[in-house]
Amino acid sequence: MKKIRILFFLSLCVLQTWQAKAQATFPVNDIANPQEDCYAFINATIVTNAQTTLQNAVLVIRKGKIEAVGSKATVPKDAVVVDCKGKYLYPSFIDMYSNYGTEAVQKIAGGGFRGASQMLSNTKGAYGWNQAIRSETDAAKIFSVNDVKAKELRAVGFGTVLTHQMDGISRGTGAVVTLATEKENMVMLKERAAASYSFNKGSSTQDYPTSLMGSIALLRQNFLDAQWYKTKPATEGINLSLQAFLDNQGLPQIFEGNDKWSDLRADKVGDEFNVQYIIKAGGNEYQRINEVKATNASFIVPLNFPQAMDVEDPADARFVSLADMKHWELAATNPAAFEKANINFALTTNGLKETNTFLSNLRKAIQQGLSQQKALKALTETPATLLGMYDKVGSLEAGKLANFLIVSAPVFSDKAVVYQNWIQGNKYILKEDGWNDIRGNYTLVINNEPNTLSIKGEASKPSAEIIGKDTTKVELIIKDKLVLMVIDYKKDSTRDARLNGIISDDTWSGTGQTIGGNLLSWTAIKTAPLVALVDSVKKKKTDSLAIVSGTITYPFNGYGFTETPKQQNILIKNATIWTSEKEGILLNTDVLIKSGKIAAIGKNLTDAAARIIDGTGKHLSAGIIDEHSHIAGTGGINECSQSVTSEVRIGDILDPEDVDIYRQLSGGVTSSHILHGSCNTIGGQTQLIKLRWGATAEQLKFANSAPFIKFALGENVKRSYGQSNNRFPDTRMGVEQVLTDAFTRARDYEKMGPGKRRDLELDALVEILNKKRFITCHSYVQSEITAMIRVADKFGFIVNTFTHILEGYKVADKMKVHGSNASTFSDWWSYKMEVVDAIPQNAYLMQQVGLNVAINSDDPEMARRLNQEAAKSVKYTSMNEEDALKMVTINPAIMLHVADRTGSIKIGKDADLVLWSDNPLSIYARAETTMVDGIVYYDIEKDKLLRQGITKERARLIQKMDGAKKGGEKMSPPSPSYKERNYCEEDHHDEKTFWGRINEHQISLDNQ
Repeated sequence: MKKIRILFFLSLCVLQTWQAKAQATFPVNDIANPQEDCYAFINATIVTNAQTTLQNAVLVIRKGKIEAVGSKATVPKDAVVVDCKGKYLYPSFIDMYSNYGTEAVQKIAGGGFRGASQMLSNTKGAYGWNQAIRSETDAAKIFSVNDVKAKELRAVGFGTVLTHQMDGISRGTGAVVTLATEKENMVMLKERAAASYSFNKGSSTQDYPTSLMGSIALLRQNFLDAQWYKTKPATEGINLSLQAFLDNQGLPQIFEGNDKWSDLRADKVGDEFNVQYIIKAGGNEYQRINEVKATNASFIVPLNFPQAMDVEDPADARFVSLADMKHWELAATNPAAFEKANINFALTTNGLKETNTFLSNLRKAIQQGLSQQKALKALTETPATLLGMYDKVGSLEAGKLANFLIVSAPVFSDKAVVYQNWIQGNKYILKEDGWNDIRGNYTLVINNEPNTLSIKGEASKPSAEIIGKDTTKVELIIKDKLVLMVIDYKKDSTRDARLNGIISDDTWSGTGQTIGGNLLSWTAIKTAPLVALVDSVKKKKTDSLAIVSGTITYPFNGYGFTETPKQQNILIKNATIWTSEKEGILLNTDVLIKSGKIAAIGKNLTDAAARIIDGTGKHLSAGIIDEHSHIAGTGGINECSQSVTSEVRIGDILDPEDVDIYRQLSGGVTSSHILHGSCNTIGGQTQLIKLRWGATAEQLKFANSAPFIKFALGENVKRSYGQSNNRFPDTRMGVEQVLTDAFTRARDYEKMGPGKRRDLELDALVEILNKKRFITCHSYVQSEITAMIRVADKFGFIVNTFTHILEGYKVADKMKVHGSNASTFSDWWSYKMEVVDAIPQNAYLMQQVGLNVAINSDDPEMARRLNQEAAKSVKYTSMNEEDALKMVTINPAIMLHVADRTGSIKIGKDADLVLWSDNPLSIYARAETTMVDGIVYYDIEKDKLLRQGITKERARLIQKMDGAKKGGEKMSPPSPSYKERNYCEEDHHDEKTFWGRINEHQISLDNQ
């Protein structure tokens, strides 16, 4: 009975094995061929992973998988033996950020600021309302093997990729596939391997979002909607996009940052919803590596280093910014910066214009400090582990896929030749020349006459000569196993011969013929391998292009700090103090600053530990505060798509490297209120910042300041200039109705009970109703100002500030009763129909009625001269100088609810101060020292040194780029460096698109 059971068990195993072999889901139009391919690669140096290298080892593969690997592995009898003596075997690389096999989706042109609006998605089916949310997209369903692209990737060592369709903000799932030329179902290893996201709306033709802050708000709202959808009422219907978004949350989450600041933005969104993203980097993270490390994220790092620009012509060079040239020099240090900071990262080909540059760029990164061990790990183990695929790929171990490279030398060395890339047990020949290193000395016997044949040169391009009394050059041509040698005896042409033959390991043989027609037989037997001559005295020539002399500055431009400036005790002596308080102007007075605060004001102050600044003959004022600014924002300052976009936040898109921050410090500005533009009735949430040059975006924010929001009235909102405009409203009456409708919805939303869908748009409006968020309203015409007050009174809130307010003098009494502040221009008028009634006495007349009045800029250049803008009211009216200066110091501080901390010189307030060379209202006054929180961020003498340094550094980098050109590097044409310039009224400027938004750019001629 026992024997019967054993026989039954064995027969069952055979049956199951036969069934496993015989069954196939695809019919074969041929005779069945059930043979098993088995290969044994012997005598190889096998790098199984980044930590382990085996010498003289064996790799056995069968049926597409690794059967055995090791120095003592047994070679199966049925194996095809491949001698890899002198060769190196590595795991094939893995790229976890690819769109391989998915078609790029092209955006259909149309719409735009002056075109018809598409308010809702045109995607057919039970999907979400916004086309940019494509969570339902699965790469596995649209993937198609593309052998042309696969060949490019295989050629640089890749065997596996994570692919997804790079389209939209929520992009759906990606699939892990190999680069084998099999059917799609055979190369796919994991159909739902990761979910991907970006801030780019992609091919969506829908208007919303038109800005970076809109993209962030949409993603944030989508998270909230998905959470609500889990417990939605049955009456709400089906939303396949939200369901897919929920289903995808258990996968690795990959976010395309593409820039150091957007990396941090992505991480911040993730933190809000307890998601740790794997972030696709942009290549400039080395500039803020400490902040990048603080995200605790793993990164996917590209090697898309910029080419040197042809700046030989000084006329071209002047348009290229110093920051761009510095990045060219330092970009290759980015991977090493990740390694040094101990940040987990993988490498990707994404972003390369030409895939074949991957290995050369990787070698540049290694030359700049990236270790070869870390490079290999970033291409194998790390991506496999992040994708949960390390049991299948990422190392050479028994049971894993037979994905490996055969290389002539260590894979990252300059002369390494990748001969073959095996994927799923299939051989892909990349380069056959040099597989057998034929170099060395041979005994060449021609018709029984012995000669010494020496073969030297590169393994892939050898050269030969016969050594004797007269050394004879031999033309050597090798094709696979066939060889042709043409011998030219200079002194005896009758001996010239052509020898044809076959190479068999170290023995060559064949026949030939002399020039006279005599037949020859010959053999060549290798007697010694090539021994490279080492010159211990001669030093390797230093590659000057590899030497990096540039330094990282904060911000990353010519005016940046090499070290973040520190707070210190400062004593300003004998200055004229403009307090902007009841004390007025104090002559020959000292101000002591400690721990970033104003500690004392008086005469003959002392502090042994303080830095002394002589203020004799100079004037000290509080830092200028700009109530209406659009600097330091990126990705669009307007979300123009809808009439109400109260969910978007300027705080999400701050650009701390905007050079306008530094420029305005040079004009005495210490705080700016960064507003959304005036595209729509209810715009976005604003952000008050302190101009802490060199800080991060989060560090710019004025801590614990009251939250504001931008409203707008008039021409920009109604957009009635274009017949194709179909976005409500079209009239000023409609604007009033948009406001009424919005606050009616907000009031109803607030009354809803538990379980309601949280709406970020209405949350902000509820804050206004509850006096927790305050309005600054773009306005010109008296009738619409009155209408805005009417709506506010109806719903019980106050319009905190009317900004622009050029007809404010007509309705100052109504504003006074309502409780509003007024922020205006000094003397702008007649630049459009809405402002034909503007007058330069506007600020003074409103002040006389009793309003709190400020002068604002709404322009980055004007902000540098707000002291002079304030002075214009002295010129045009009888306003006194102290009241004029207050319009750019304490008055905006009052309207921004921060007067308890800044805006005047008073003990206990923040040391936001400016030391002027003259009366601050004078056109001759220069800001010599500007400090924020007691830290000197601008110093006129330091600025002179910085400018000298900029000139010197530009010259060095131009010379280095010229050297790259002379050295034969591939160059790119000089590219002008563009600076985003944000405008409140973007409809008055040329249309330029960036993710569908309008913007105007100016060429940065300051070369910073």
